[in-house]
Amino acid sequence: MLRPAGEDDLLDLLELERDANLVALAHVYPPATYPYPDDDVLARWRIVLDDPDCTTLVLDGVTRLEAVVAYDRSSIRHLAVHPDLWGTGLARVLLEEACADIAGPVFLWCLSDNHRARGLYEHLGWRLTGVEEESEFPPHPTQLEYVLDPLRSDDPEGSFGGGT
Repeated sequence: MLRPAGEDDLLDLLELERDANLVALAHVYPPATYPYPDDDVLARWRIVLDDPDCTTLVLDGVTRLEAVVAYDRSSIRHLAVHPDLWGTGLARVLLEEACADIAGPVFLWCLSDNHRARGLYEHLGWRLTGVEEESEFPPHPTQLEYVLDPLRSDDPEGSFGGGT
């Protein structure tokens, strides 16, 4: 069951994001060249948790956080699932939960080389907007903006309708 995250979850959020990124993005951020930016990521989680416009939901496991989704009124800010649970449908559940709480189109950013995440988003009906920007952390790979519009005229089943 998802629950709201709080200050007590800061280190667990850092650990979950690190665990997921070291697997999913090792080809983008080789750890020997680009050590994981623990302090910067922890500071970013503090900002997210302190933001009254942001909702952060987590799924507890037995010994760790299993997943997190953070979102505001128009965008998914963070989505992470522990690598041990990839392929279980948990990311889809988190996205559905967040998108159900957002009125209108929903936006998110994804690294262009995060092929697993991009495949998920595109499978679920997210579309590239054509907007690109340099990402925050060295070597500053390109990130792409996606949108999911629940009122899209080319999707008669609505958001998440075509995926399995």
